[in-house]
Amino acid sequence: MDFLKYLESIFEQHGYFVLFIGLVLEFIALPFPGETTMAYAGYLSYKGMLHWELLILLAFLGTTLGITITYWIGRKAGLPFIHKYGKWFFLPPKKLEVTRYWFEKYGYTLIFIGYFIPGVRHFTGYFSGIIALPFRKFAMFAYSGALFWTVLFIGIGKIFGPQWNKMFHLAATYSAAAAIALVGIIMIIVLFRYRKAIKGITARVFSKSKNKSKASKMD
Repeated sequence: MDFLKYLESIFEQHGYFVLFIGLVLEFIALPFPGETTMAYAGYLSYKGMLHWELLILLAFLGTTLGITITYWIGRKAGLPFIHKYGKWFFLPPKKLEVTRYWFEKYGYTLIFIGYFIPGVRHFTGYFSGIIALPFRKFAMFAYSGALFWTVLFIGIGKIFGPQWNKMFHLAATYSAAAAIALVGIIMIIVLFRYRKAIKGITARVFSKSKNKSKASKMD
């Protein structure tokens, strides 16, 4: 409770600036309790002390700015920089290897669901830059994940009010599984809705490859 009183006091002193800067710093891998702060900020909006729309906007901007900075650090500095200086930014090689494992398991989807996996969200930006993932593809997954993550945790405080703490712990425990399930559901819906277009594209690609194969045999 002392920590929550401290959070309320710094919000009273510095306003929304706390959330924005805190989330930027968190994604650079400096210690900041982003999820707790968002949920509590949502609770303060429930009490009428803050505007939840502005909280979501600033949380989204802070998150996307932070993860974009880490992407470009990884892209420009590369793996040797992380191994040499990572300890100064709380980026031990062991955690980078954990991110590599999750990335191999879930692919680009990890950039979206990584927000909900403790110890991983701080590294997905760096790792995406290190492996030179195209920025547009990175931004598509990273920014959509940031919106979902910020709305979820600010929404917990806003919707559940005094019970936010119980719901926060529940969401923090199962949010990774829920995010993975959500991505799976979205993919199924997209595949079902655009199945005719996907079949058409697949047929055209297969037809072209078949024609090229015949042409090469004739040559």
